[in-house]
Amino acid sequence: MNVHATALADAHLPDEQTSAFARDAIEKLSQQPKRLSPKYFYDATGSELFEAITRLPEYYPTRTELGILRDHGADIAKLIPEGAALVEFGAGATTKVRLLLEQCAFAAYVPVDISGDFLNAQASALRKDFPALAVYPVAADFTAPFALPAEIADMPKVGFFPGSTIGNFEPHEACRFLRIAREILGKGAHMIVGADLEKDERVLYDAYNDKAGVTARFNLNVLVRINRELGGNFDLSAFTHRAIYNREKHRIEMHLISKKAQTVRLLGTGLSFRPGESIHTENSYKYSLERFGALARASGWKARESWTDANGMFSVHALAAAE
Repeated sequence: MNVHATALADAHLPDEQTSAFARDAIEKLSQQPKRLSPKYFYDATGSELFEAITRLPEYYPTRTELGILRDHGADIAKLIPEGAALVEFGAGATTKVRLLLEQCAFAAYVPVDISGDFLNAQASALRKDFPALAVYPVAADFTAPFALPAEIADMPKVGFFPGSTIGNFEPHEACRFLRIAREILGKGAHMIVGADLEKDERVLYDAYNDKAGVTARFNLNVLVRINRELGGNFDLSAFTHRAIYNREKHRIEMHLISKKAQTVRLLGTGLSFRPGESIHTENSYKYSLERFGALARASGWKARESWTDANGMFSVHALAAAE
């Protein structure tokens, strides 16, 4: 048994989800360069911090996308087949989906996310506010194939992937996700996707380095989670948040930078850090309308419409499954 497996066995981790988190963290933090998946940001505290980020004056994506959905809801509704089921990949706060539900005549809503408790709470609130809407939550990893509820088998399917979460994937991963979504939704499917656009680098920098330091706390919270859930001993004061724009790759990169030489213990494994060494925690790719269209076509989708705000900050795309 290798050292990673021994550490996990000795820890008596309570469930497979925590065990997977531990295996992934030890593996990725033992590599060069060090990485952590952004999916580990979202414990209860991380989710609250992200919601706080969306309200910051520097952080334009959420309010800009909401404006596009509000302003063009009627246009989107014209593209939606009658009696369709809306399938949201990675369902979070319901603010955006409520805009669609208010303006489009969906027969059913299927929120998909890894957290079953969160999904069920959101589903209950939506059933109360939309009593004519059938709501079927699915607890699953939305980036991998999963089964849709049998109740919507005969309904046209529309996928919903807002928030520019598509930008958190590497381009080849984004292509894979869109292909999986097409397979899940089936023949004749449609998809509504939000994608952040390229823009002035200062605007991008400020959006991920806010003056209040909320994004920094959000980034550092992944270490808090490792300490709490996996018995790590990360000293948060020994790491600092850094977000930079990689012009060549059209992406914002989030990092946690070690301020000194140090060794951190995680489930019996020692993880060494050099001064200035980075844990790369997230990418956020920024697209042009042309590059996103090319990505969609390569993934088995064809563009039907796209909408942006007046300042060209953000985009919402309506796609249809290619025959």
